[in-house]
Amino acid sequence: MNIHYTARQNRLTPDITDYCERRLKALEKILGAVIELDIIISSERYRHKAEIHVLAKGAGMVVVEESHSMLNSLNLAFDSLEKKIKKEREKFRARKRRGGRDRKAFALPAPEAVEAERKIVRADLFSAKPMTLEEALVQFEAKKKEVFVFRTAGEEKWAVLFRRKDGNYGIVQPE
Repeated sequence: MNIHYTARQNRLTPDITDYCERRLKALEKILGAVIELDIIISSERYRHKAEIHVLAKGAGMVVVEESHSMLNSLNLAFDSLEKKIKKEREKFRARKRRGGRDRKAFALPAPEAVEAERKIVRADLFSAKPMTLEEALVQFEAKKKEVFVFRTAGEEKWAVLFRRKDGNYGIVQPE
């Protein structure tokens, strides 16, 4: 991480650089992969302004705060930077979690196009030989499929074994 200090109409004192280093060390965990950080301080009469420009891989961020003392301005700027980073990270997580569902809803083609594109694909998800439920579970796990059709031993009826959304197994047997 490259840190650049700029002082406009002001002097850059060791107290200010030490304070910035301490705050950045505390924020280092949430900053993540920051490439560059520019800290700009400026003074005009009784107003002291602190700007922090963050350049990361994904995007950049700018925080500007103003008060009557320089250390107070820097404190406010670092606090608002921390809030902004946490908010952006939460937005990213929420977008990542629901991203697949939202895109599928918008990506559905027109109903006429769906019917024209439908194909029947043959899948080998069954066993012709009669087997017990335990043997079917072993075969089901070995093939790592969502559905497995088999004939039950003794009754010679077909049964369907499927994986439920909660991770358990379900079975459908005709009566």
